[in-house]
Amino acid sequence: MKMMKNFAALWVCLLTFQFSFAQQAADQTIQTPPENYTLRERYSIMKAKSQSFKEYKVVKESVMDGVWKITRDSLMAKDVAIREAQKNISQLKNQVASVEANLKKKEESMAATLHDSTHISVLGIDIEKGAFLTIVTILVAALAFVIVTLAGRMKMLTKTLQEKKLTINMLTNEYEEYKRRAMEKQTKLSRELQDERNKLSSIRNT
Repeated sequence: MKMMKNFAALWVCLLTFQFSFAQQAADQTIQTPPENYTLRERYSIMKAKSQSFKEYKVVKESVMDGVWKITRDSLMAKDVAIREAQKNISQLKNQVASVEANLKKKEESMAATLHDSTHISVLGIDIEKGAFLTIVTILVAALAFVIVTLAGRMKMLTKTLQEKKLTINMLTNEYEEYKRRAMEKQTKLSRELQDERNKLSSIRNT
């Protein structure tokens, strides 16, 4: 019986010592104000301040209420943080969409500027400037060839016309000379014929 009393007294001393040690450890390690405790800190306080009975822990209702409050506050704070994060994500998505739209407009503007710098519209037909210059060069060369050819032919025609004109002038002069000589010959023949008629008439009268 005496041994049972001694054992009970020893057990009470051990519990008191453990509770005091746990209380000192909690007071030394946790200096955060109660309203700012995290779940892990609240759990450590609850575990430190609870009394042990074999493999069980005896927890006060006030400590459990505090744990519940900090749990609820943590969940509410987490919900607020999640809503704020979702709001920030939505804003970031809008900003990204706006940036992408502006970038797309700039890319389209750059593409249009690049297209305009490398293409030209002729009679409603979009042609690359290099191809257009090639076509113009070919057309100019062909036109120059045609002009040179026509100039050569005109020169030849002019020379031919001059030669024909000279020939016509020569033929005209020869014809005029022939005509003059024929007239002179005809006049001479007419005079000779008149002389002969006169002679014949004088012979008849005699």
